[in-house]
Amino acid sequence: MLETDFTYIVDTLFILFSMTLIIFMVPGFAMLEAGLVRTKNVAAVLTVNVMIYATASMAFLLIGYEYAFGTWENESMSKWAFFMFQMAFVGKTVNIMSGGVSERSRIIPLAMFTVVMGALIYPTVVNVSWGADFLDGTFLDLNMYDLAGSTVIHSTGGWALLAAILIIGNRKGRYIKNAIRVIPASNIPLVVLGALLLWIGWFGFNGGSVGSIASKDNADAVALTIMNTNTAGLSGAIVAGLLMFVRYGKFDITMILNGALGGLVAVTAGPDLYDVYTPILIGLIGGALVVIAVPIFDKFKLDDPVGALSVHLVNGIWGTLAVGIFVADISFIDQLKGVVVVGIFAFTSSYAVLFIINKFSKFRSDDDEQMEGLDVHECGLEAYPEFKRAI
Repeated sequence: MLETDFTYIVDTLFILFSMTLIIFMVPGFAMLEAGLVRTKNVAAVLTVNVMIYATASMAFLLIGYEYAFGTWENESMSKWAFFMFQMAFVGKTVNIMSGGVSERSRIIPLAMFTVVMGALIYPTVVNVSWGADFLDGTFLDLNMYDLAGSTVIHSTGGWALLAAILIIGNRKGRYIKNAIRVIPASNIPLVVLGALLLWIGWFGFNGGSVGSIASKDNADAVALTIMNTNTAGLSGAIVAGLLMFVRYGKFDITMILNGALGGLVAVTAGPDLYDVYTPILIGLIGGALVVIAVPIFDKFKLDDPVGALSVHLVNGIWGTLAVGIFVADISFIDQLKGVVVVGIFAFTSSYAVLFIINKFSKFRSDDDEQMEGLDVHECGLEAYPEFKRAI
C-alpha cells in the first residue's frame, strides 16, 4: 500500500469518526432543550430538533455545500467523508436558535428558516471563512482564525437567535411589568444528559477540524486540541458553579452546565494554538460570562429559555477575540473584523428572512396555544400524557 493511500484511508476514517461524534450533538441539543422546557412543550422541542437535522442537512447537500466550498473534490480524504463532516455542523446554527425560541415558536415557519439557513446564510459565512472565499482580495476579506467555528457556527446561530427573539417575542407570562417570572426546568436529568452529550460531541467538533491525524505531528495536534477543549469546559463549569454559590448560596446545575458549554464555545476558535494552561483562563472567562450575561438579557426582556445567547453568542465573540489576545502571530484586529462582518451579515440576513416568513406564516403561537402547550397544537401528542400539565 502506498503511503499516500494509507494517509488517505486513515484521515477518511478519522473524519468519519469525528462526524459521528458531532452527530451525537443532535440528541444532545434535543435532550438539553427538552429538559429545560415545560413538559407540555417537550414533544414539540424534540420534533423541531429532528426536523432541523433533516432539513438543514438536505438543504446543505442540495445547495449549501458547493456554494460554501466551490467544489466537491478533495485529495486528502474521501470527498464524501469531508462532506459528511461539514454537513454535521450545519444544523447546529439552527439548534442554537430553536432552543432560544422554544415554547412559543411554530414548527413550519421554523423549518422554512432552517432551509434558508442551511442553503444560503450559513454557507455564505463558511464561504468567506473556511471555503471558496468570494471576498478574497476585497477590503472585507476575512483573515480571522476560527478553527471550528466560535464565530462561524456559534455566533452565527446566536445572531440568528437574537433576530428571532426580536420578531417572535417572549413567552406568555415570562415578563410581567418589571418582574421576571422564573420558569423552572422540567427534567434536570435530561438537561445533564444533553449537556454531556454536547460535551462529548465537542471532541469531534474541534478535534476533527484539525483535518488530519495520519502523522505523528497531526496526531499530537488532534490530541492537544481535544485536551484543550475539555480543559475549557472543566474550568467553565467550575467558575459558573462557584459564582452561583457565592451569589445565591446554592449550586445551580443548569448554570454549571451552561458554564461548561460557554467554556467549550469560547475555546472552539483556537484550541490547536494554545498551550495547556491558556484554555483554563479562556474557559474561566467563558463560564463567568454566561453567569453575567443571563440576567442581563433578562433585564432587556430577551426571553431565552436555554441561555443560548449567553452560551453561544457571547462566548462565540469572546472565543474568537481570545485567539487574537493569546496567540502572538494572530492579529486581534483581524479577529475583531471577522466578528463584526459575520455578526452584521448573520443578524441582518436572518432578521430579513425571519421577517418575510413571519408575514405569511406566523412564528409565534397564540397565547391560548402556549397556555395549553405546543405538544397538543403542533404535534397532536404529548411527551408526558399521564402528567398534569402546568401552565
